[in-house]
Amino acid sequence: MNLKNLFQDFNPSKFVVYSCLLVFTVLFALKLDGTVDWSYGFVFFPIWIWKMMVIVGAIVGCLVWIRNPQYRQESGSLIQFKAMLLSCAEHLALLMFEVMVVMNLESSNGDSDWHLVFIPLYILSVFCIGSGIWCVKNDRSYELELFFAVNILQFIFLALQLDEIIEWSWVIIFIPIWIVMCVALIGLLYTVTLTIILVRSSGILLEQRRRSVSTAIGYCFLAIPLLVFEILLANRLDGVNDLDFITVSIPLLIAFLSLISMAFGSKGGNCWWFGVHKDFCLFILGVCPCLQEYGNISYSLQSNDHQDGTQEQQDRGMTDVPDVKFSSKSKRADGDVPRTVVPVLSIDMPD
Repeated sequence: MNLKNLFQDFNPSKFVVYSCLLVFTVLFALKLDGTVDWSYGFVFFPIWIWKMMVIVGAIVGCLVWIRNPQYRQESGSLIQFKAMLLSCAEHLALLMFEVMVVMNLESSNGDSDWHLVFIPLYILSVFCIGSGIWCVKNDRSYELELFFAVNILQFIFLALQLDEIIEWSWVIIFIPIWIVMCVALIGLLYTVTLTIILVRSSGILLEQRRRSVSTAIGYCFLAIPLLVFEILLANRLDGVNDLDFITVSIPLLIAFLSLISMAFGSKGGNCWWFGVHKDFCLFILGVCPCLQEYGNISYSLQSNDHQDGTQEQQDRGMTDVPDVKFSSKSKRADGDVPRTVVPVLSIDMPD
């Protein structure tokens, strides 16, 4: 376990988004099953937290940008600031859609106006096409943009089906998402094949093999549960099965858990959210200097067969003993008492 890589590769934005979606999925499924009798406004509470953090983070980032003109001269700073503004605009359009969904669900007059509710999603999907092209040109991540750009036809089908303008089965309504999932499964097959090749290659570093294997496992726990969830949901809506919605959503929860775990190795992120203006790892070390000591420690289980007394350790069931390595900032000064760790804004590799 290497806490240094855990801090440096952590993506806080993805962690917050996927965690909120996980909680929302549970609450929404319980609401549809009638297990809880809460209002839809409260069921969407995790979504409101997500959007509130985006809006507050963008406002604080803009204030820091305006009050510190010297930041504008730094390389790549302007691109990251523009990326933050684009992401905030996309989330505002998504927030408008979510508010309209809650209002329509809470409406008691029985009118079905889903074609009007989905208008913000139509606009957002078209906007994300241009935004995605800009992200590709400027080497920025575009997961959200890609999701809305490829699902615009799916949103149209959903609105028409909910308004009962068309009366197709839900399996047919989900045809656009079946196409997307087929492409995702092809990508998953390519990833698994490439991982097998890398594992069996002798010229590949061990760290690269581990990263490739963890990525392949993460994608397997993402794509396959998503496909299972969509099949169960389509059959549930068509009346093929009578499963509870919380049961149907279990594969989706597994996919969200996989995304949350992958957020610890996603890297990236935008340093202008909340005006942090530095890497998340450096920001955490600045707020909590005590983490510097733990970030400079690596733990490993190594065999001690070459040491004296190995047979006695085997008899006692202690063949593996933790080997703790300290960095130069936490070495013992006199052999007995460790020196105070100097709070710096970087994590050094263990000696």
